Amino acid sequence: MVPQFYKCLLILLTMRIKFRKGEQRKFLIEVLKKIGCPSLRALNQFGFGIPYSTLKNYFSEKRTLPESFFDDLAYLAKVDLTTLHLEKVSESWGQVKGGRK
Repeated sequence: MVPQFYKCLLILLTMRIKFRKGEQRKFLIEVLKKIGCPSLRALNQFGFGIPYSTLKNYFSEKRTLPESFFDDLAYLAKVDLTTLHLEKVSESWGQVKGGRK
């Protein structure tokens, strides 16, 4: 079992990647083209272990990408990160925003 302190620390260390509107979809399309995947469903052949419904949410920009998944995709497709307009936000970014309302 992981002590509560370490759970909080892990939550604080995980970050999400927030793109400008429409940029996350363009990034995923570019990755799919560069690695030769015909569809989002075929992306799991690389061993990411992410459910297809979650991939669809990333593609439709309903969810922000986790930093580790983004790094893996960028490394795999050899994407130039300097051309991307992105921002790193904390894991609880959306939860804080919703709690204020």
